[in-house]
Amino acid sequence: MAYSDISKSKLHFNSNYYVGNGSTQDRTDIGFKPDFVWIKDGTSANDNQIVDSIRGATKAWRTNATDTENTHSDGLTAFISNGFSLGNNTRYNQSGSNYRCWSWLAGGPSPAVTYKVVVVSDSGNKYRFRNSADTATFGSSAVTVDLQEGGTYTFDVSDSTVNSHPFVLGTSSGVDGSYTTGVTYKLDGVTKTYSQYTSGFSSATSRQLIITVAASAPTLYYNCSVHSGMGGQINTNTGHGSSNFDGSVQSRVSHNPLTGFSLVEYTVPSSGDFTFGHGLGAVPAAIFLRGGYSTDSFNTDVFHHRLSNNGIGVRLTLNTSDQEANAPKAFKSGTNSSVVEQQYDWYGSGRVNIAYCFTEKRGFSSFGDWTGNGFTEPGGHHIYTGFKPTAVMIKVRSGNNNHFFMFDEDRGQNGGRFYLKADTDETDTTSTDRVRFTSTGFQMSTGNDGVNGNGDSYVYWAWGQPIVGGPNNVPVTAV
Repeated sequence: MAYSDISKSKLHFNSNYYVGNGSTQDRTDIGFKPDFVWIKDGTSANDNQIVDSIRGATKAWRTNATDTENTHSDGLTAFISNGFSLGNNTRYNQSGSNYRCWSWLAGGPSPAVTYKVVVVSDSGNKYRFRNSADTATFGSSAVTVDLQEGGTYTFDVSDSTVNSHPFVLGTSSGVDGSYTTGVTYKLDGVTKTYSQYTSGFSSATSRQLIITVAASAPTLYYNCSVHSGMGGQINTNTGHGSSNFDGSVQSRVSHNPLTGFSLVEYTVPSSGDFTFGHGLGAVPAAIFLRGGYSTDSFNTDVFHHRLSNNGIGVRLTLNTSDQEANAPKAFKSGTNSSVVEQQYDWYGSGRVNIAYCFTEKRGFSSFGDWTGNGFTEPGGHHIYTGFKPTAVMIKVRSGNNNHFFMFDEDRGQNGGRFYLKADTDETDTTSTDRVRFTSTGFQMSTGNDGVNGNGDSYVYWAWGQPIVGGPNNVPVTAV
């Protein structure tokens, strides 16, 4: 019996089809406000488009190309409560074209994040932030912090190093504590006024400043109400994502802990090996990583934990049909449940990268591998995921070069007849059954070397169907 903690999977991931109208339309059938949308025109030779909430609507990059981010003001124009809005750009909404879209929820519009704050001596006393496990302090003082409008952030300032430095928010640097919109002050678990908080700060055992960031909040500063020069700036962003201090470089993360998915943006440092925090709280099983997305042309690196050496020092490239290849600087041995390790010169100093990170969640997502046997149905491999898939992507990792094949439940024959390719702009392929979805996974229905060549090795990405239940060990569709 398979179980899941997720009661409604389609509130976190959905595969949809729609028909373009050549004008504008709102897709309100997604079921949630997505953070990551992958759109492909199945009728015309238009590119695969990726849009996410960290970079913002209208910003897209192509999975089947190496060029920089494009601005499509008439493409995906907004993320809305149950989906997204479209303009008349032919890549997204050509009249009469059939489109496939895959949508994921990351941290959503109302993330909740806790930061633990300490004070260090760094040319004077300065605030610094601890990592999420509270095992190390981030290496820079008074850093600029990214907070998301609509998010609720708890600054835990209980550490003894902060005793003499009441932590407050203002609209200017210095000792300004004037900003109180959406702010709650707590000492020893009791809500206080601003004056009670600052006057009783040093004698309290536990201390928290909690802020729910208002829409259109101004640029803020975190300060000591007594001593100037201790804090830094807070950017209150309409885009999604919040600062993460788990790596050696600061990242901006939008994370869905229930489904094990995170969006991550970070800047490559000027030298050496470095790490960036991914927010998953578990070792990544799969990552799509686009380097220098807004300024430079790079391959999209793909990490998968079932590549050789568990994916460490190895990659696929999403925009090519190539087999796995060595990439010792891309995904290094320090990659773990908190961070991904890289070397700065893989992309180059100052590049801003975007990563889409996944870990497996029982009854919802699975990222595995198999060796093909070349048989057609019923002898073709059955891959057990523990749920009926909504969407599956398959890529040969060794044995031959072939495409990233994308299947989903909307394209007939239990997902098997029609497919698209992530690494090309080709239209729906409708000629051959390759994969059939079952209640417990998916079945190879061909010996084609794209998905089941005899002796070839494959990896897959799969996300699940709606389930019977989830919490309290309610069984899912797989039995």
